[in-house]
Amino acid sequence: MKTSRPLTKKDFESLSEFRYQLRRFLRFSEDVAHAEGMTALQYLLLLHIKGSAGREYATVGELAERLQAKQHGVVALISRCEKAGLVSRSTGTADRRQVHVSLTPAGEQCLQRVAALHRDELTSLNKVFQVANISAFNDRE
Repeated sequence: MKTSRPLTKKDFESLSEFRYQLRRFLRFSEDVAHAEGMTALQYLLLLHIKGSAGREYATVGELAERLQAKQHGVVALISRCEKAGLVSRSTGTADRRQVHVSLTPAGEQCLQRVAALHRDELTSLNKVFQVANISAFNDRE
């Protein structure tokens, strides 16, 4: 781990503001997901399935990585989403040990509604989440 110069008061203010705005966004996300009848974690599962690069499914391992969770916990989350009619599972064609998780039409519709609200909220926070704010830390080293 790299050691750097001591943090200044301005550094703490910037970090505090970033964490505050990040928490506000996460709270918004939780509220929107709950209004749609799902948990924030269920929304993230749907988002990561749809966000899989180049395909319309994700594997359990990929979802565990994206969610930063243990595989057995993700399997339980998938089961809850499957029971709610949001996702379906299938066996991988190239590797039959893999499980592919896909959105159902109902999951797709739900995700479209919630993600659109997230996009609008992120647009309103555009200036807060610019990487340039964080790069100021590196400029002073």
